[in-house]
Amino acid sequence: MRVLIVKAFFLLFFLAILARLFYWQVVYADRLQAQAESQHFEDIRVFASRGNIYFADGSILASATPTFTLYGLPKTISQDKKLDLAYLLAKTMEAEDVDALAKQFLESLQQDLFWVSLQKNVPFETKKKIEELRLEGVGFDESSSRFYPEGSSSAHLLGFVGSDAKGGSKGYFGLEGYFDGELRGLEGVRRFEKDALGLPILIGRFLSNEARNGKDLITTVDRSVQFIVEKIIRAGMEKYGAKAASAIIMDPKTGGILAMASYPNYDPLNFFQYPKEYYKNPTVANSFEPGSTFKVLVMSAAINEDLVKPDTICDICSGPINLGGFTIRTWNNKYFPDSSMKDVIIHSDNTGMVFVGQKLGLDKFYSYLEDFGFGNVTNIDLEDETSPDLRPKKEWREIDLATASFGQGIAVTPIQMIRAISTIANGGNLMQPHVVKTIKDEGSSFEVKPKVVKNILKESTAKIVTEMMVAAVEEGEAKWAKPKGFKIAGKTGTAQIPVEGHYDPNKTIASFVGFAPADDPKFVMLIRYDQPQSSIFGSETAAPTFFEIAKELFTYYKIAPSE
Repeated sequence: MRVLIVKAFFLLFFLAILARLFYWQVVYADRLQAQAESQHFEDIRVFASRGNIYFADGSILASATPTFTLYGLPKTISQDKKLDLAYLLAKTMEAEDVDALAKQFLESLQQDLFWVSLQKNVPFETKKKIEELRLEGVGFDESSSRFYPEGSSSAHLLGFVGSDAKGGSKGYFGLEGYFDGELRGLEGVRRFEKDALGLPILIGRFLSNEARNGKDLITTVDRSVQFIVEKIIRAGMEKYGAKAASAIIMDPKTGGILAMASYPNYDPLNFFQYPKEYYKNPTVANSFEPGSTFKVLVMSAAINEDLVKPDTICDICSGPINLGGFTIRTWNNKYFPDSSMKDVIIHSDNTGMVFVGQKLGLDKFYSYLEDFGFGNVTNIDLEDETSPDLRPKKEWREIDLATASFGQGIAVTPIQMIRAISTIANGGNLMQPHVVKTIKDEGSSFEVKPKVVKNILKESTAKIVTEMMVAAVEEGEAKWAKPKGFKIAGKTGTAQIPVEGHYDPNKTIASFVGFAPADDPKFVMLIRYDQPQSSIFGSETAAPTFFEIAKELFTYYKIAPSE
């Protein structure tokens, strides 16, 4: 019996050893191997420089400026010298609180590590002072931080670089956010074998995975045009007492953004000092009711379907129109019986646009809304784009078709609106808007080519509506501000702002959209003021701003008067 007990004991003991070996060699093997590697190897990150962003002419919008990370080698510094070293470093860096910074350095140097980071973003001048002291056990790794030479210029286009959840650099909003993966590059790693004291083994294994710097972006943005736009709309915002202002200028033939600006804005280098609501780009992220600027799109749809012509007479324009218990009036309560469609655009006649909407019918009207891209993002290469939804067609009533025909009860973004107007300027094509024209890598580049999303209008339709828009500028409410001698196509817009289920008559979005020269457009432009105080009308705020910018652009592009 005793022999059986002894045998059983040894069997169980042997099985326990096997189980334990299985656990260490199989179950726990990966963790043990990782621990062993951490004891024998040291990894040092190699920073990758973030790519630059350029204006179209090659001048810098955003760049990476070199900064330095101060590091220490705790195991190479004797214990009795660490306190003195910490204080010397803190004094050399001219810290406001030398004691606090020295304490922070000392805590880092007391760690049982071979390499520790002591201070990030050390300026070059400070680095030079520390290197002149020839201190043992400290050194510098080169890194980079973001620099914006133009300050707050193009802030909403650019976005900014902040920190992610792990403390690394990450782009947010605008180009910095949209192209973060391309701009940030890939960090490298240097791995070396170390001994029991944590010191490098000179004949040990050394592996190096070099960093790959970020790609550069060359934009379609013209520096001079951007400067002109920012200067004038900032002054206009103050002059008209507007809550906000924005402008977009686009090349209608390519979809390339020539300028884009909004106020109030912020400094991307010190973004944290500004309210978060300033970060989003209003030209791609904010929606509004377009008002009368929308009329030329509805008119172009009806002309394209051969439902009306410029000389078609409106037979319901002699007074207010009653529909489903609602009364539709003109913006100034003036009526023009037997108006032609050209007159409807010139006078910005709401009743005339109800006539056009009824000719189109809901099915065709809704189809053109979708064709022009409303209800969907344009896919412009900026991170923060949004799009208001189109109400499902089955939910539309007769009054909804009527009000939408003159731009009320429907929401768009500025980038959607200017892209739709560009179809008139370029002969009927809906273009893909874009800000970046070239992505450059080390030794290679990728060109972003103009993209036609869809052909919407016949060329003949685009020419007819262009002439109607020219007449609106020549004979409309804003004719007093038009530059003499130039043929400009445009349309004013004044849209009331919905507040708690009704429209506030004293709060409006004033806008003007157009292109020039009308016969061969060099640019299409949208100006928008939010709640101007001096006048609620686009003809007295946005239109003068449009024409003021246009005059500067005619000079810049060397466009001579044609009349």
